[in-house]
Amino acid sequence: MPPPPPGMTLCRLPTAALGLPLSLPCLLSRPQLSLAARRARAVAARASSSSSSSPDSSFGSRMEESVKKTVADNPVVIYSKSWCSYSMEVKALFKRIGVQPHVIELDHLGAQGPQLQKVLERLTGQSTVPNVFIGMSGGKHVGGCTDTVKLHRKGELASMLSDLDIDINNS
Repeated sequence: MPPPPPGMTLCRLPTAALGLPLSLPCLLSRPQLSLAARRARAVAARASSSSSSSPDSSFGSRMEESVKKTVADNPVVIYSKSWCSYSMEVKALFKRIGVQPHVIELDHLGAQGPQLQKVLERLTGQSTVPNVFIGMSGGKHVGGCTDTVKLHRKGELASMLSDLDIDINNS
């Protein structure tokens, strides 16, 4: 059997039960891209979407402006889903260090939640939650749970917050 096309993997299936060949392409699997590759893709998507003028793109532009304004107006912003364990971990971390972030629960926004998550992916290259930003006047995209916890363990999160005159508990 020839190798699968790029970005597609092979699945091993029980042939006796299904009467199928030994390997079939998994059409639902997606290759994992590095954060740098996702960000590069996001920049390319922004560049191509900025040239279109459909009503959807103006709605997306308004959502993008809303995200930028939220990040600019709040020192710590977490785009989250209330049921997500990684989101819960990041929110608990900020609570432990005595910082109250501005939290937007995407799953509480109805149809706008998935749309906002797509806008965040376009802006950051990150498709998952939590999506953490620190710093007013544009804010710095920190990343997700793993990125935020790493910054905390290295002491860099505390210094980023102290640059914003936010005192933290040393936990």
